[in-house]
Amino acid sequence: MPLHARKRPSRARRLIAAGAVTVGATLVSTAALGTAQAATAANTYTVQRGDHLASIARAQHVPGGWPAIAAVNHLTSPYSLQPGQVLTLPKGSTAAAKKKATAPKAASTATTSGSQAYTNDLDGWIKHSLAIMAKNGIPGSYDGIHRNVMRESSGNPKAINLWDSNAAAGHPSIGLLQVIQPTFTAYHVPGTSSDIYDPVANITAACNYAYHRYGSIDNVNGPY
Repeated sequence: MPLHARKRPSRARRLIAAGAVTVGATLVSTAALGTAQAATAANTYTVQRGDHLASIARAQHVPGGWPAIAAVNHLTSPYSLQPGQVLTLPKGSTAAAKKKATAPKAASTATTSGSQAYTNDLDGWIKHSLAIMAKNGIPGSYDGIHRNVMRESSGNPKAINLWDSNAAAGHPSIGLLQVIQPTFTAYHVPGTSSDIYDPVANITAACNYAYHRYGSIDNVNGPY
């Protein structure tokens, strides 16, 4: 994404056949995965509507983060979760005992303030982001976001580009709209997650960047 004069590799090389980008992301966290696999599982967590691995890892203070949960439960990309699903948490997860299956739903990318709820999928992430953008005066349309998401990541929120000049400089393009960390930090929208992999935060920050550079994400039709 947004590093000037960046030479982008071919889509086949970037995505390396159906999910290999996520494999690349997993390789980045090899140490965390090894720790999780070696740990003795203790505690469980019942998935609530709108949860995703990153939000669960944060709420439960999981050592090794979301990759550790994925490893302990033998989950593979695209890491789809279902309400009511019981996950084993790695040893050392400190908040699990406080979370009950009947407890109120924790804040996540699937809900907004108030009663509006969004599905925990690409459609819901885009609609949630658009609602936040509207409150912050950031222009953009569903079609503009969806078009760019599909080109950049094929809708995979864990996508990471480990091949181009950004990656070589230590700033790989990450997430649905392939944002580099410095750009995500600079254009992060308050009220969204500080996790660059968070789908809504990633979309909203990228659209904020596109707004300031191109006038709107709708004006972006290629590498940006």
